[in-house]
Amino acid sequence: MAEEELELSIVMPCLNEAGSVGTCVEKASAFLRRAGIRGEVIVADNGSTDGSIEIAESLGAKVVRVERPGYGAALTGGFKAASGRYLIMGDADDTYDFGNLMPFVQRFREGADVVVGNRFIGGIEPGAMPPLHRYLGNPVLTKMARFLFGTPCGDVYCGLRGLSKSAFETLELQSLGMEFALEMVAKSSLLGMNVAEVPTKLSVDHRTRTPHLRTWRDGRRSLRSYILFSPNWLFLYPGIFMTLTGTVGGAWILSTSAVIGSLHFSVHSLLYCAVAILLGMQATCFSVFTRMIAVSGHFTPSDPILERLVKSLRSYHGLAAGLVLMIAGCVGTIYALVAWHRTEFTELDPFQMMRVVIPSALSLALGLQVALASLFLSLLKVQFLETGTHRRTPRTERVPNVRRANRVA
Repeated sequence: MAEEELELSIVMPCLNEAGSVGTCVEKASAFLRRAGIRGEVIVADNGSTDGSIEIAESLGAKVVRVERPGYGAALTGGFKAASGRYLIMGDADDTYDFGNLMPFVQRFREGADVVVGNRFIGGIEPGAMPPLHRYLGNPVLTKMARFLFGTPCGDVYCGLRGLSKSAFETLELQSLGMEFALEMVAKSSLLGMNVAEVPTKLSVDHRTRTPHLRTWRDGRRSLRSYILFSPNWLFLYPGIFMTLTGTVGGAWILSTSAVIGSLHFSVHSLLYCAVAILLGMQATCFSVFTRMIAVSGHFTPSDPILERLVKSLRSYHGLAAGLVLMIAGCVGTIYALVAWHRTEFTELDPFQMMRVVIPSALSLALGLQVALASLFLSLLKVQFLETGTHRRTPRTERVPNVRRANRVA
């Protein structure tokens, strides 16, 4: 069959799956014949030494050897070698039913860019998923993904999923490990692609080796990916809240007697307000830096608002602002020292003194922080502005009511 005529490529990542890869290849090949779909079965081998390659080749699968280790690396290698218009991935441990892929194909034919299986709707055999994953890990991470990225998926870690070849080329997936699946869902949702889900069943695996999945290691990687894909909720919003709270609270304490009922707010509270401002500004800077790194590494689509902001900023802007703040801090510190000296170190109220010292120290620290942040921003700026391939799909081009239309009742 000519490569340009292929409609579907079924890709299986494989690392020492001799006990099950043959069954998976046979089921996938039988599905293609039964459904009359022009397609191919690809085994993306990640360094098997147990005969998995020979078994797959003997059954007619196209074997792609991927030297770079990792679940995501294997799938990326398999997708690049695929010739089908649509790509479906599934583990080679016989946990997913490769004989029932028609719901995926139908959603692709209807215009979906990404189709994800949902094991919680399709059914999970007893013992097929560890209780920690089934009742805690997967539901929590899925709810986070729905909240942060607006994805309609109810099972973000289902291993049976697919995407069109054009969507794969647009997404430029970068993850090498198990977080590959999360990156696919996050980026496709952020780019406004048509994401659908279909029920799929999870069976007990037939592997003859220990699982590659490591609960805590892969869980940490997933949380790291959430930070990279959506830094606003970890850095930006808390940073803005702390900065505003500290600024308003500090101004209130300095300008009034700051009394609410029986509570008296004095320099002790002022010190905490200063710390809140300092930490808030730091978190806000981290948000900008993380977003720039994520865009430069093709982990997230570029943000036009952030791009305009970065273009308008110059390093000397930050250096000048930092210098002004440090000068103000030095002036306040000198004033406090002079006032303290003139009273011969005894008559000045120490609480009154701290009302000058705390803002002055804050101004010094904040000025240095702004200056250093501007220098670090200038280092990230060049590569960030050169990365212009990831753009958000304009709202007018987005599929209306994607989440509602694709949710499986």
